[in-house]
Amino acid sequence: MKRFTYLFLALPVLFCLAALTFIFHAPADNLSRHVKITYLTVGNPPSNNATREVLDALNKVLTEKVNAELELIYVPWDDYMLNYNRLLSNKGTSLDLVGTASDWLEAWPNVQRGAFMPLSVAMLRKNCPYTFSKVPYEHWNGCSFNGRIYLIPEDNYVQWINHGFMYRGDWAKEAGLEKGIQCWEDILPYCKYVREKNYVEYPFKCQSTRSIAITLSTGYIFSKSLYIPLDGVLANLMFGVSRDNTEKIYSPYYEGDELLAFAKLMKEWDQAGVWPSDVLSGYDWNNREEFIAGRSALECHHTDTFYSIVAPKIKEKFPESDCSFFWFGRESGNLVRTTITHGAMAVYAKSKYPERALKVYDLLRNDPECYYLMNYGIRGKQYIIKDDGFRGYPEGYNPDRDSFSTNFWWGRNDQLEVRTSENCWDKYEDLVAQYDKVAVDYPYPAMIWDFSDISSELEAIDAVWNKYMLRLSFGKVDNEQAFVSEFREELKSAGIEKVLASLQLQLDRHRRKQSRNKIQK
Repeated sequence: MKRFTYLFLALPVLFCLAALTFIFHAPADNLSRHVKITYLTVGNPPSNNATREVLDALNKVLTEKVNAELELIYVPWDDYMLNYNRLLSNKGTSLDLVGTASDWLEAWPNVQRGAFMPLSVAMLRKNCPYTFSKVPYEHWNGCSFNGRIYLIPEDNYVQWINHGFMYRGDWAKEAGLEKGIQCWEDILPYCKYVREKNYVEYPFKCQSTRSIAITLSTGYIFSKSLYIPLDGVLANLMFGVSRDNTEKIYSPYYEGDELLAFAKLMKEWDQAGVWPSDVLSGYDWNNREEFIAGRSALECHHTDTFYSIVAPKIKEKFPESDCSFFWFGRESGNLVRTTITHGAMAVYAKSKYPERALKVYDLLRNDPECYYLMNYGIRGKQYIIKDDGFRGYPEGYNPDRDSFSTNFWWGRNDQLEVRTSENCWDKYEDLVAQYDKVAVDYPYPAMIWDFSDISSELEAIDAVWNKYMLRLSFGKVDNEQAFVSEFREELKSAGIEKVLASLQLQLDRHRRKQSRNKIQK
């Protein structure tokens, strides 16, 4: 039996660095004692034995360097947020390192729930010295709550995780879209064309999941407005500001015209057969696999997935095709750069070996031998370094047998990255050139929200979102105007105006504090 731990549904601001030095005293770490460090990540457990083999090789190095070994614990993608939070709150949970994020894994709510350990400067300097020396002061500030550091940011890795639609550019040109998909209104004609030509049965064979509903609705809103969602409030991105007024918090789900326009468009998609008529019943198919195989005409995910996974596979399977990317926000030029806590590492509050866990993390992030094993696998089996310096696959590589999965999205390091020759770098560079023209930094990176007075309202609002948005996002609405009005009335009853007022008050205080600090400087 594999020695992984698989988790399923059944599993019942930094004011001054010096002031943080003696906040937390961890037990002295005895390096003569061999320990197992558990690392929690999100993703489906590997189906082959390759990850175990990679870990065995990695653990030999970790044992030699810090007398520790690493064990991976996976939270599968299905209902990952529910199961992730359930695990962290379980009194019987035994963890050490926890992958987290402020925008999609509720890092700050979990800090406030007591799930993560405060990390003193002394503790970080001693046990995570290289990482500590490389993270700037202001980044530690952005990883702190009430003067205590709780997160280690993935701040030395450039990534673009803005979502959009991948589509077949060759099919789009056939459909009369010579420049490809330029706006949301181009998507339906493209879908109708590929159906009429019998290229695919359904253009978007997506599953009717919460995550797809979030991506579709926010993607449309990003494209039709200057909306910037608040980082770390709700995973469904319901609250935010506008790029042309970052002082005023609002919810485009509660006001504005974009949600109704989105509902009407999704009903058109449904009636045109963009997805199966009984899409809400759920399906077993994987739309990405269907898209790569030529049996689906759209795939929805982010830029990194497009150029590093999907486009290369399409190019290999259909050499004459043109896998293209329509990024959400393109129409309005609305794009926000990835924050440094989109991926972050935390130490579990009840970790038995916090100091050793930090030593292990420092190696995984900075030691070339450990980094390559954690991210690329075993040289000669999972990867090779070609004469041109690019990374490739060895002869005889079989992904079903040889692929591995550590999902180390919390400590990647551009100084150690080796580009793979498989990626579509020309498409990536073209997109980045577009992004650099319009992208802005997130306006409030050091803002951590206090939910103590509005936690029940946020839970109620999330429940209302779940009740309505799946149907709305897949066009299963008879009267869109009435449906949106009913949705907003229930949001009001759930306390959304109280939440808006609380968040606005906190933002006003934060801005006044920032203004005073600038004056003092």
